[in-house]
Amino acid sequence: MTHSIQKDQRRRQLYKIYEPKRLELQSIIHDLQCPTDIRFHALNLLNTIPRNSSKVRIKNRCVLTGRGRAILRLTRLSRIKLRELANQGSLMGIIKSSW
Repeated sequence: MTHSIQKDQRRRQLYKIYEPKRLELQSIIHDLQCPTDIRFHALNLLNTIPRNSSKVRIKNRCVLTGRGRAILRLTRLSRIKLRELANQGSLMGIIKSSW
């Protein structure tokens, strides 16, 4: 397994752990009815959460090769591996067209 795949998996785990806390703090920060000192304290707590727990840090990668570009969401495979597997007939329901 490549390092980039492992790093992405760690980020996904951190996101799963810290997502509820992050959403709670963001809702407090954006609530204009809350006192300013509470909102400021929530902002400081949000800054202490690891950066890799943010959703924007997660990158879709191919599950077989770890390639970070041209990933199809449905299969989580890169276009290259999808074509190879389709040519071999390994994917059900996907047929390479030829005419």
